[in-house]
Amino acid sequence: MAVRALVFDVFGTLVDWRTPVARAFRSSGAPGDAAELADDWRGRYVPILLEVNAGKRPWADLDELHRATLHALLAERGIDLPAGERSRLVEAWHRLDAWPDVPGGLAHLRRQRVTGALSNGHMSLLVDLARHAGLRFDCLLPAELAGAYKPAPAVYLMGARLLRLQPAEVMLVAAHPADLAAARAAGLRTAFVDRPLEYGPGSPPREDPDADLSVESLDELAEALRR
Repeated sequence: MAVRALVFDVFGTLVDWRTPVARAFRSSGAPGDAAELADDWRGRYVPILLEVNAGKRPWADLDELHRATLHALLAERGIDLPAGERSRLVEAWHRLDAWPDVPGGLAHLRRQRVTGALSNGHMSLLVDLARHAGLRFDCLLPAELAGAYKPAPAVYLMGARLLRLQPAEVMLVAAHPADLAAARAAGLRTAFVDRPLEYGPGSPPREDPDADLSVESLDELAEALRR
């Protein structure tokens, strides 16, 4: 079955979250290593999403969950930041910069197939990110439309359903093997994009030998799909 649509993970795959969030920590006046604070904050992302999926925490959008994990991080470290600085840190996730290959690569891919953002970010956040980073999609598919967060199967199937396609006609493009594995379990095709600098220099290497395609850039993905 041919791939008719590409849906993209956003955080880490299309945009660099670490550099802007670390910059926001430096501007906030929070003591400590800003990059390490950003990594700590990001490390709380998956656990809180899984709490929501398991019904251990009420549904909340990603801004609310980022706010909760930020408060926990600061409390554990004994850091006291004013409410305004905390809000600016949460808002930093709305203004992340694209990896260099992404704007042009997305344009090439969009000429070949339908493209969409399949992200745990909510609609407003994705709109802000797309406008800030110059990301052009045919559609935005936030997880809130499924009432669950990735890696719940409902999120991947929601993307296919709203595009009126079979799961096998949709390919998830992501830099995270766990995301890709969950998409495959839901019946989607997958493409792994290596982002070796997601966690800065010295990031642990990643690969996904089960992906249909493994590439180092969106331009390389466009060429592979043309072939």
